[in-house]
Amino acid sequence: MSAADRANQRRRNPRRRQGGDPAGAPRMRTVRETSAGGLVISGLDGPREFLRAALIGRTDRRGRLLWSLPKGHIEQGESAEETAMREVREETGISGAVLASLGSIEYWFVTEGRRIHKTVHHYLMRALGGELSDSDVEVTEVAWVPLSELESKLAYADERKLAELAGQLIDRMDSENPSATDAGDADSAT
Repeated sequence: MSAADRANQRRRNPRRRQGGDPAGAPRMRTVRETSAGGLVISGLDGPREFLRAALIGRTDRRGRLLWSLPKGHIEQGESAEETAMREVREETGISGAVLASLGSIEYWFVTEGRRIHKTVHHYLMRALGGELSDSDVEVTEVAWVPLSELESKLAYADERKLAELAGQLIDRMDSENPSATDAGDADSAT
């Protein structure tokens, strides 16, 4: 590349020459965060039409109630599964046990001058007991939602996909253990 070509290249792409935003604004610091949560289901030992998932509702900046899966930060020394069980209990009042991984969701957002790259690990969980409670300050409302209504209730597309996967896992568990559906609803959480 000739000297003239290099000069023209620098004029066309000033960010390379300045090493940042052309307006001189500082770059945002990127922070990685990891959380875990769960889709806790009641009624797994009964007919599919009685399956319910505990969801949390949070009010956004516009005042809309958005329904989602309970989740939160992984504390030091805690596994993702332990975090999922703790966060479900703290945000919904329901105790649960992990049955299977539903996978992870990754997304980006900006807050307080930082770019956050967040990874959230989600688990399918069996409700073991407890009582629905919205006592967590981050939660506006909690509800048992029929599994068949999760597609229309969950606010986020990635979580709707996880709910669909959970339905497939539940169907597979039912086909592997057909007597479980005849045993009645042994879950006491509803």
